[in-house]
Amino acid sequence: MTQSIKDPLRWTTADIESLAADEWKRYEIIDGELFVTRAPHIGHQGAAGRIYARLLLWSEETNQGQPILTPGLIFSDADNVIPDVVWVSNQRLAAIVDEEGHLTGAPELIVEVLSAGGSNERRDKEAKLKLYSLKGVQEYWIVDWRLQQLEVYRRDDAQLQLYQTLLADDEISSPLLPSFSCAVNRFF
Repeated sequence: MTQSIKDPLRWTTADIESLAADEWKRYEIIDGELFVTRAPHIGHQGAAGRIYARLLLWSEETNQGQPILTPGLIFSDADNVIPDVVWVSNQRLAAIVDEEGHLTGAPELIVEVLSAGGSNERRDKEAKLKLYSLKGVQEYWIVDWRLQQLEVYRRDDAQLQLYQTLLADDEISSPLLPSFSCAVNRFF
């Protein structure tokens, strides 16, 4: 007797919309797999807020783009995520925002702040890294507020590659953000 393995359940944007609203949970889909997380720790939110604030100040001074806190990023029905912070250039923003205010294409920069737990770290360091790489994100920062460090991934040979790991005493800069520079410890 042979056994067949059924295709795993694949979630879609419509499935998420049918779930009961819960302000304490975040629902994301990556390649049809549902990820449910609870509201982040205050340290996580503080780091995301400080990164957003630094990017906002730079963006207001240069008028080159804007950061967005926890945007809906809908690449497809099977890839629907909520990054902590994104930065998108003014030119790109107009092309990737839908009528409901969701981003439907890759912003230039995505920042994810790690939440505690192995499954959360794997989601950000593996599943989201792969997704963002496939979708054309130019730079991806993975921030560990507990260790006060930041991994910078940059596009190289059509995929995101680890470029550097910065510690609290280091400075972050980016070719995407000309003249932007900030001590990493300012994010914590």
